[in-house]
Amino acid sequence: MEVTATVPQSIVNDEISLTPKAVIEVRRLMATNNIPASHGLRVSVKGGGCSGLSYVLGFDETPKEKDVVLETEGLRVYVDPKSMFYISGTVLDFSDGLNGKGFVFNNPKASRTCGCGSSFGV
Repeated sequence: MEVTATVPQSIVNDEISLTPKAVIEVRRLMATNNIPASHGLRVSVKGGGCSGLSYVLGFDETPKEKDVVLETEGLRVYVDPKSMFYISGTVLDFSDGLNGKGFVFNNPKASRTCGCGSSFGV
């Protein structure tokens, strides 16, 4: 008998997800900057910005010891536990529309954001 487990929605929402447009842009940035495909996208939060906290994106060769490691379409994403507390459930998108070009963080935990969308408060 085969047993199939379902994942509760609350667990799925505790991760960070990337839209297909964000994945394409991350891969483009990696190719443009000669970053090996073995590296992962680091998503983190630091204090600062006009709303209190700022999003930070970068690339790391390997995850740190306590990082949460997620994978989407073959792209690894590294998030430290402190940052995950603030950004779990976030959907990372990429916009290239008339209002500007860049990554967009759709963070359900953000109670306020700045006008440019790069900082937030909880």
